[in-house]
Amino acid sequence: MAGGSLDDAKKNKKDEFYTQLSDIENELKHYKEHFKNKVVYCNCDDPRESNFFKYFIRNFNHLGLKKLITTTYINSPIAKTEDLFGERNVVYKVSINKLEDINDYDLITNELINKIVKKRAKKLFGDKKYKPGDFRSNECVELLKQADIVVTNPPFSLFREYVAQLIEYDKKFLIIGNVNAISYKEIFPLIKDNKLWLGISIHSGDREFQVPKDYPLNAAGFRTDENGNNFIRVKGVRWFTNLEHKKRHEELDLYKKYNPQEFPKYDNYDAINVDKTADIPCDYYEPMGVPITFLDKYNPEQFEILGQMANTKVDEHNFGYPFINGERKYARILIKRIKNEN
Repeated sequence: MAGGSLDDAKKNKKDEFYTQLSDIENELKHYKEHFKNKVVYCNCDDPRESNFFKYFIRNFNHLGLKKLITTTYINSPIAKTEDLFGERNVVYKVSINKLEDINDYDLITNELINKIVKKRAKKLFGDKKYKPGDFRSNECVELLKQADIVVTNPPFSLFREYVAQLIEYDKKFLIIGNVNAISYKEIFPLIKDNKLWLGISIHSGDREFQVPKDYPLNAAGFRTDENGNNFIRVKGVRWFTNLEHKKRHEELDLYKKYNPQEFPKYDNYDAINVDKTADIPCDYYEPMGVPITFLDKYNPEQFEILGQMANTKVDEHNFGYPFINGERKYARILIKRIKNEN
């Protein structure tokens, strides 16, 4: 059973969820061709605890990176307690242009990573508006401008603002977020216009994240390992990206035939209701409403996204919650099949 949600983290301003290295490896292995000679920026990551930094430092030469930039943040538990520059609560950046003779993944230990960090770390100072290491600070924005691809687990409570910044500066990205972000008014138009889509490796269930030792473990899905590290299982996790991948262009096999009894229309929008992505009728080419998890299977050559029926705030992309015979249904993505003339 899942323990908590990213929505809970967002509401409670508990943003320190550390992504497991296995989850990063399972997703990043699908994008190798995107990283050659590129500058990668991890802008929400203390390199001494971030598995994103560990992944890229260990694969720096394997991926052929041009540069790796990582910035820590003032609320990092390590920054609060560990002495790096002869003082605590220091926020810093680490930039790596070259790693000579480091090609054996297994030889790049945490001890070696810490030595690299101490050798290359430089302080960040923040500005009048934002604290040191805040992705919105002038220092971090200047680093963002240098980057080709941003890869991280951004603050859950600032997901909308974080994505808006990436779009503003026209950056490629691969980030983790809550599946419910699909329906955000700031996010859904990007999905509709094929400027953002879902990743490959996470489609259902929950994922385990490490959390600070003072994080309240009040959910069913949590554990403490032999080293005293706390982990919590989080439901509703997805990768969000604008990096192309082959999975996105695989055609969804359809087999069901349309009949009006099985696929009734909504009271408040001229579209049929489809309860499961697998049940999309193969002979129907008019608007239909499908679960938001349809986006795990979305192929832009096979379907057009028309809008959503996801909440009560109606706008040009959202038409209110779907109703059938006066009964409210779960949120839906409105789609239409694309006819293949061939």
